[in-house]
Amino acid sequence: MEVTIDKNSGYCFGVEFAIQMAEDEMKEGELYCLGDIVHNGMEVNRLNAKGLKIIDREDLKEIKNAKVLIRAHGEPPETYQLAMDNNIELVDASCPVVLKLQNRVKMAYDRMQDVNGQIVIYGKTGHAEVIGLTGQTNNEAIIIMEDKDLDKIDFSRPVTLYSQTTKSTKGFYRIRQMIEDRIKEAKGEFKEIDFSANDSICRQVSNREPQLQNFAKDQDVIIFVSGKKSSNGKALYSVCKQQNERSYFVESEEEIELSWFKEDDKVGICGATSTPMWLMEQVSSFIEKSFDKLPVA
Repeated sequence: MEVTIDKNSGYCFGVEFAIQMAEDEMKEGELYCLGDIVHNGMEVNRLNAKGLKIIDREDLKEIKNAKVLIRAHGEPPETYQLAMDNNIELVDASCPVVLKLQNRVKMAYDRMQDVNGQIVIYGKTGHAEVIGLTGQTNNEAIIIMEDKDLDKIDFSRPVTLYSQTTKSTKGFYRIRQMIEDRIKEAKGEFKEIDFSANDSICRQVSNREPQLQNFAKDQDVIIFVSGKKSSNGKALYSVCKQQNERSYFVESEEEIELSWFKEDDKVGICGATSTPMWLMEQVSSFIEKSFDKLPVA
């Protein structure tokens, strides 16, 4: 059996940066983190054992004179204001790509006020990054994820579209075309002034889809390692499943079933942008050590 870890899988820059900041800050003393630092339970538990305390927005209102880490997803303006009011020192690990997008959304929102326009964000309602983005619009942005969500938009008014950075490129361009078609239907024509579509998907994330397609094709079995909360993980796993029917989603090696394998299989280990390399290595080691227990092909 040959077991290979996908070299393109694992943390994106933003997540890696946030975790490194957390570990550095914990050397100095107590550190809170606003929400799970990464959508991976195994990594959250590892950092929790080192002293990282996860809190939610309600907890933040009660904390004073403390140090709180903002994770890679970013935060809305009210979080920064609350920190000032409660004398909280923020350790800002917001991904630079997300911060740039927040700024673009804020400027677009200000422009839209002059033309009675709408900011639309292709993303998941309640996702940390989306909360940060809508915060730039006084929470007036329209969030769309599915086709039915398009009914929230007034197509007689100008629309500016952005995307959550981790969404599917294919999905974004599909939604873009649907909005354009609905504007034509509502107005009888389409003018550039009516619609501005901004592909704000992080290429470090989106480029993984074609890379993962090739990796999944080359293996007999795919073990996709990801936290169950990760929307990026669900999306990338579906890419694997489309290319390789023998693809399995696991959170750790404890969920692996040896009946999935044959002794001469080529096994590929891959994961989400929130999957730590140490966890994929742990899964790989488990499979290799279990080889002598595997059923004969």
